[in-house]
Amino acid sequence: MAFTLPDLPYAADSLEPHIDERTMNIHHGKHHAGYTKNLNAAIEGTDLENKSIEDILATIDGSADAAVRNNGGGFYNHALFWKILSKDGGGQPSGELASAIDDSFGSFDAFKDAFSKAAATQFGSGWAWLCVHDGGKLSVCSTANQDNPLMPVIKCDGTPILGIDVWEHAYYLNYQNKRPEYISNFFEIVNWDQVAENYAANK
Repeated sequence: MAFTLPDLPYAADSLEPHIDERTMNIHHGKHHAGYTKNLNAAIEGTDLENKSIEDILATIDGSADAAVRNNGGGFYNHALFWKILSKDGGGQPSGELASAIDDSFGSFDAFKDAFSKAAATQFGSGWAWLCVHDGGKLSVCSTANQDNPLMPVIKCDGTPILGIDVWEHAYYLNYQNKRPEYISNFFEIVNWDQVAENYAANK
């Protein structure tokens, strides 16, 4: 079964001024659409064709086909990214997720510092992640290009429940080279209810 580009769960201008409408339209309608199309082409006629995206990513090792690795990661990463953003986001998490963040990092501010540093210091294109491990422990890491923690080849394990895209196409039209400003504003639109759902489903 071919993968399909998921719709944005909000209007493209909903996240302004933090992420502008033009960036959202290009990011979703061009970049994510391209990863979707190219992933389908890469797996067509192979034993990956009827697997879930999570199962496909679990096959990514050092010998994996580059087209599957890059486009499979791009498809999954962006599908997660759109869901954890909201015009009504921001603030801080509550409940079980907030407790897990405090237990793992010491405080929400300490988590923000660790996550922001991972995003800001990722050299070139990539992502920063908040990952959950068996038992509910959380960790932060970053990956290059469209890699993510579900790939066994990546030394960054756990299941991602929050991610920020630090490819230039995610922010350059609005922020130019000011990646730290983009990262700071990202926290104004994080949908912590969705992140909490991701945490509960994967701990």
